Amino acid sequence: MAQTTLFSEQASPTGPVECLGLTFANDEARRAYFTEKLREKLRDPAFRTIEGFPVGSDEDMLALSDPPYYTACPNPFLEDFVRVYGTPYDADEVYRREPFAVDVSEGKTDTLYTAHSYHTKVPYKAIVRAILHYTEPGDLVLDGFSGSGMTGVAAQVCATLDSELVLALQKEWQTAERTPLKVGARRAVLNDLGPAASFISANYNLSFDVDAFEREAKRILAELRTELGWMYVTRHSDGREGNINYTVWSEVFTCPNCSNEITFLEEALDENGRVRPAFPCPHCGVELTKESVERTFDTHIDHSTGEAWQRIRFTPVLINYNVGSTRYEKKPDEQDLAVLAHIMPMPLPSSVPTNTFPIKKMYHGSRLAPKGFTHIHHLFLPRAAQAIGSLWGKAASIEDARLRHIVQFFIEQAIWGMSLLNRYSPIHFSQVNRQLNGVYYIASQHSEVSPWYNLENKLERLGKAFRKSYAKLDQAIITTGTAARLGLPDQSIDYIFTDPPFGENIYYADLNFLVESWHRVWTNPAPEAIVDQAKKKQLADYQRLMQHCFEEYYRVLKPGRWMTVVFHNSRNSVWNAIQEAMRVAGFVVADVRTMDKQQGSYRQVTSSAVKQDLVISAYKANEGLEARFRLEAGSPQAAWDFVRTHLRQLPIFLTKQGKVEVVAERLPFVLFDRMVAFHVQRGVAVPLSAQEFQAGLAQRFPPRDGMYFLPEQIAEYERKRMTVREIQQLAIYVTSEDSAIQWIKQQLTNKPQTIAELTPQFMRELNAWPKHEQLLELRMLLEENFLSYTGATAIPAQIVTWMKKSSDLRDLIADELARGTATAEQGALTTANPRLINAARDRWYVPDPNRAIDLEQLRTRSLLKEFATYLEGTRKLKQFRSEAIKAGFKQAWNTKDFATIVRIAERLPESVVQEDPDLLMYYDNASLRVR
Repeated sequence: MAQTTLFSEQASPTGPVECLGLTFANDEARRAYFTEKLREKLRDPAFRTIEGFPVGSDEDMLALSDPPYYTACPNPFLEDFVRVYGTPYDADEVYRREPFAVDVSEGKTDTLYTAHSYHTKVPYKAIVRAILHYTEPGDLVLDGFSGSGMTGVAAQVCATLDSELVLALQKEWQTAERTPLKVGARRAVLNDLGPAASFISANYNLSFDVDAFEREAKRILAELRTELGWMYVTRHSDGREGNINYTVWSEVFTCPNCSNEITFLEEALDENGRVRPAFPCPHCGVELTKESVERTFDTHIDHSTGEAWQRIRFTPVLINYNVGSTRYEKKPDEQDLAVLAHIMPMPLPSSVPTNTFPIKKMYHGSRLAPKGFTHIHHLFLPRAAQAIGSLWGKAASIEDARLRHIVQFFIEQAIWGMSLLNRYSPIHFSQVNRQLNGVYYIASQHSEVSPWYNLENKLERLGKAFRKSYAKLDQAIITTGTAARLGLPDQSIDYIFTDPPFGENIYYADLNFLVESWHRVWTNPAPEAIVDQAKKKQLADYQRLMQHCFEEYYRVLKPGRWMTVVFHNSRNSVWNAIQEAMRVAGFVVADVRTMDKQQGSYRQVTSSAVKQDLVISAYKANEGLEARFRLEAGSPQAAWDFVRTHLRQLPIFLTKQGKVEVVAERLPFVLFDRMVAFHVQRGVAVPLSAQEFQAGLAQRFPPRDGMYFLPEQIAEYERKRMTVREIQQLAIYVTSEDSAIQWIKQQLTNKPQTIAELTPQFMRELNAWPKHEQLLELRMLLEENFLSYTGATAIPAQIVTWMKKSSDLRDLIADELARGTATAEQGALTTANPRLINAARDRWYVPDPNRAIDLEQLRTRSLLKEFATYLEGTRKLKQFRSEAIKAGFKQAWNTKDFATIVRIAERLPESVVQEDPDLLMYYDNASLRVR
């Protein structure tokens, strides 16, 4: 009897099976019933017109699928899954969670995580905590960019946490005062555009008989050795037979000086396997570099076409082999070369794909075609093609679909590792899977591994990973297609965890093409969200595609529920595109944290995302807020209603390294940005200026440590604040006029200063000032946004607060007040003492809200006057004041003059619009209204 584990479907595989509310005599009957249903669906022409529908025949898609749990095309059974296992949205349900940042580095060495490689993936152990935080047992969790399916694994193992981990989590939950931890399986809905990815996801998340898998995999490997083992036999120096682990091949070049051949590996690599900057020609002695040597080509007969085919020349230079348990190395001898020559003309196994790479539409095409690799089978040396082709054919002939899939899941991991993409590295003991990640790159030194060397240890590791002592799990459901059309009912999902593609980091469709060719079902790249010059997809196309995906996420997520987005990118423009796509879809960002890889913790960020790993927490506003907003749109009441709701969603108290951490989302300028975005997304005029907003904050919400709270949140904050002495200030970097103002405000809040004191500090912050931005004098920024004490009136409260921190001035103030020669009213100090007046004179300080509104009105008039000068002419604007552009855009938005926004935005450098989230927000939303 099969062991009941994470991946065993049931203790008795022949017993009755319940599936989507139906009962079948056994699992084979279940599979036959739903396979026929899927076959009927595939015959429907309308079904195949669904956006993102994979490329492949009906029979190949059916062979790859295991319906209803997994289909290699859009899954037509998703609605049934939600109907049977989901819970309808209940507007009266009490649900509240704070944002939660996962540690995306946690669990990367776990055996289950490493059971199958994929281009990118978040460890399931990292996702478990987020799912436990945001959901209840039985909830539906969605990942529309599921990749290898780690979100599904995480959702299911929430039921099977070991007792030690449960105790640790309970303590963590109690310390953080979160909603009580509830262990129990959550069900997952997993989608990916690529059949290669969804197939991995299905095999990670659908149960199978581990014993049967191991027996079948061992049988196939044993049969292969019986049939083709002679190809991997070599003679030791004493005549004994050895089994080849791997053969090292070197590219052959020619010397441009003497035209003799150069074996690259023998001449150009140092002892660590790195290419020497320069090396001598072994024939004429001239100094060479890899760039100066000339490539040599061999002509072969292509077995698939019968025509001549040229590719770069490789020659075998080293054989690593075992005699018994002892490992040896040698140069290939005549017998070894004879075996290779005998294999060369053998016909390809029918299971080896011979289709053409879409070179002209591939980013990596320029790496493959010049070296002669234009077809899938070109990437395999003759011996490797015979071995991997035989293995794949044996796996494909297994009748039991679930067993066939898991064996293919096992074998497909050797596809990259047995191809010419596998680089030889002399400093690494193992030569398995040495290919570069995320790219098709054929190195000048190749390690051709034997199938047993590649797979036998993998089989042992898979067995251990899949035998973890977990209880029987609930099912996940996996679908293949675009995340922009998921086929799920409205408001049916309880939580979304997603790690989408970011810009041009990874070309998933291109990279999956190799493995998908063996399955004969390919990704439809048209809706792939990516920046790809070969496919003529620009950043704007990427943002539009991501917007459609987030709109679909928004549609299926229940109101008031959360989405976690993991972000990896090195370009701010991509980060802004993601933020804008989320905003336009309707999501409200509540928390952005970046992984501190040295400290192993997260810190909050508010702007730049360059070279950061981010975790973004966003929510879908509840229906009550949306209904009230529709009634009061454009009024101050609607703005404050949003702020009140948003504050309720934010963390109340955070600590880091024993210090109070500022919750960035509670800062006034961030709250203002969120309020503006909420209005612009919904096509509504923004009813408050920045200073009116800040004045209203102070009237309605109590501030603490520069942050704003709901009145009912203050008691909790103050109780926890008493346990921590120091507050950690949020770092603000001067990269624009707006950030410069925020930086100055932070400095003057800490200490009112003279311009002489502030200037050297400010000048040090200007290193990142952009070239297109008009450089402003510090005095101008101060005069437009702050106030200076002249000595003619009472000393302002803001300066008095600072003076009271000085022991000399504090005592002097106390003496003056005691003698009655000074008076204090609302914090301001009226005195004639020249020492106090001189200490305060010429210091700049942050004005109170009412004075700030007056200053803002003057500044806005100045900015609009500047904006008016940009309206003249049609040439591109090379240098300008971004704050003037934003002020003009806001005025145009409120007056519904969308054409002006579009016209001016298109005169700005495209990179500037893409890099500035506010400009991008106005431009994108205005563009939608002028089409």
